[in-house]
Formats: sequence, C-alpha cells, structure tokens
Amino acid sequence: MAVRCVLVDDNVPFLRSAAGLLNRQGIDVVAVAADGAAALAVVTRVRPDVVLVDVDLGTESGFAVARQLDRAAPRPAVIMMSNHAAADFAELVEAGPGLGFVEKPELSGDAIRALLS
Repeated sequence: MAVRCVLVDDNVPFLRSAAGLLNRQGIDVVAVAADGAAALAVVTRVRPDVVLVDVDLGTESGFAVARQLDRAAPRPAVIMMSNHAAADFAELVEAGPGLGFVEKPELSGDAIRALLS
C-alpha cells in the first residue's frame, strides 16, 4: 500500500517536481499546500500518512506549521525539508514534533519510508 503524502512548500515549481518524483517512487502525493492555513485544511480533509513541510514558507515558519499539524486531528507524521543542510536545523528538528529532516536534493520515496519506519 502506498504512503499517502501532502507536500507543503511555497515554491510551486518545486511542488510539481517533487510530487511527480514521489508519485513515480510509490509515494502517493494526495495534495499540496503553499502555506500553513492551506496545509491544515487539506490535512484535515485528506488524512495523509505523512506531511512534508518546508522549513521556510515565505513569511511563515515551517516549524510553526509542523507544531500546528501536530495538534491537528488527525495527527499526521511530519517530516521537515529544506534546500539547506540538515546540520543547519538539527536542534530545531530535534526539538520539534517531526520525525526528522530530509534535504530537498535527497528527497525520495526511500528517504520518506526510512523516516516512517
């Protein structure tokens, strides 16, 4: 059974590219969102297994969005992502509600499944 995923990023070309890549790799991208409000609404509606959240959503902190998702019902697994190195956010990821972090260039179905297991 495929993992159902929502992508949250303010970069529309990235959303398209990442959704295509993940769908080809067995991750079912069921929705995308460009900000926290849209992410909360779509997660409530589609009930994904996992939500990938960019750490920088323009004027919004992806970490704040992750905390909101952690209080939402249903409570999905959250994975943070960024173009920046994991070491740049290690303390924030460790303190946050997410399962972990993936660098965008390393984003793959296998990376998501590894964090979920």
